[in-house]
Amino acid sequence: MADEAVRSIGPVILLGSPGAGKGTQAKRITRRYGIPQISTGDLLRDHVRRGTGLGLQAKGAMARGELVPDSLVCDMVLYRLRQPDCDAGFVLDGFPRTPAQAGWLDAFLDSEFFDKWHRNGKCLPIVVRIDVDYNQLLFRLTGRRTCPTCGRIYNVHLQPPRVDTLCDDDATALVIRDDDREDVIRERLAAYETQTRPVAAYYEGKGRLFSVNGELPADQVTEQIFREIENHCPAAAGS
Repeated sequence: MADEAVRSIGPVILLGSPGAGKGTQAKRITRRYGIPQISTGDLLRDHVRRGTGLGLQAKGAMARGELVPDSLVCDMVLYRLRQPDCDAGFVLDGFPRTPAQAGWLDAFLDSEFFDKWHRNGKCLPIVVRIDVDYNQLLFRLTGRRTCPTCGRIYNVHLQPPRVDTLCDDDATALVIRDDDREDVIRERLAAYETQTRPVAAYYEGKGRLFSVNGELPADQVTEQIFREIENHCPAAAGS
């Protein structure tokens, strides 16, 4: 259940490197505003798990920590954004990751969503970047452990489970995902620097980028994000 009634706030796009806390903050936005979280990482893993055509193509790149080709990711996102639960808005976590993906998303929203939001008094996308220092990112990511059953994420340094190596919810043994190994993490962070950081410049040029300090405690990061969303779209602040 969402904490509050669904509000028509339009898209919220979260930017930030791996380990910046996008997933945590996306879930909090979802609870507050009653809109779905769309994680490209989750979409990709789901396609891989189900063995879809897109998933098979993406599997090799994910295991190596490489960015999956734009065409595959966009096809997955396209299908998800057309679902009815996205009509009031949605949170994009991990997309877009390249300027090409950002351009594709703008074109898609312009053709299928913007007119509808304008007619109903809804808000256009807000882009929030969560900024975290490189060394802090390494610290966070190398400590990350995931429950393969429920998907809950822990950090042995920052948010450890009550019983070492076991999920609090279902006692499943926690695992280190392939893309959380240190060698892969360094490649992912390098890929972010060279390929994804220009996305922030893309949105900054359109006047839609807002930055928050991701090194603060999670609750304070959340407060910053809610403030930016509600300043951008006053309807989000209503009950």
